[in-house]
Amino acid sequence: MKLISEFVDYAVEPVIVEQNEKGVKEYFIEGPFMQAEIKNRNGRVYPKDIMKKEVNRYVKEFVEKDRAFGELGHPEGPTINLDKVSHMITKLEEDGNNFMGRAKILSTPNGEIVKNLINDGAKLGVSSRGLGSLEQKNGAQYVKGDFQLATAADIVADPSAPEAFVEGIMEGVEWVYENNILKAVEVEKMRNDLRTAKLNKLEEVKLNVWKKFVRNL
Repeated sequence: MKLISEFVDYAVEPVIVEQNEKGVKEYFIEGPFMQAEIKNRNGRVYPKDIMKKEVNRYVKEFVEKDRAFGELGHPEGPTINLDKVSHMITKLEEDGNNFMGRAKILSTPNGEIVKNLINDGAKLGVSSRGLGSLEQKNGAQYVKGDFQLATAADIVADPSAPEAFVEGIMEGVEWVYENNILKAVEVEKMRNDLRTAKLNKLEEVKLNVWKKFVRNL
């Protein structure tokens, strides 16, 4: 399966609750987190039935159990890094072909950065992250039924440059579960090719690894 990261072309709206029951100011973001049945800027289409099924699973297993976390920025893999978490998704609901979300900004180091950005009037976006296979048809890449969400929303600012990097470096990698641990197969294979290369073939192997890396950009 490949890492799939999608930016939604809408800025999420910040919502500030002046005080909760504990007298603490709370911050939320809300808006469309994911979209189905349209060809997005990455040339991919998420069939509604596939997205709906996976969102329902994600809500049941993560949102309803208060463990649907997201990070600030574009992580380079499919796992959630707790030391980089900035928010917790508290709602994700179907609205036509959109899936509308709401996330609470947490009191983590990255969460505090998000709060300060909101205070200063920054426009923030969200980017979903998951694993899945793709099928080329009708001039687009269709996400297949093995799609799994890692998070419905990472918080991002300018999606263009970071997303190009994530797609080129990490989305070209095949991810598999091995002993319940996600491994980047292509990266490991490249490293293994270099480790096992004979000395008189090392430069040739290095060149082949570089060519393979460039093809994924």
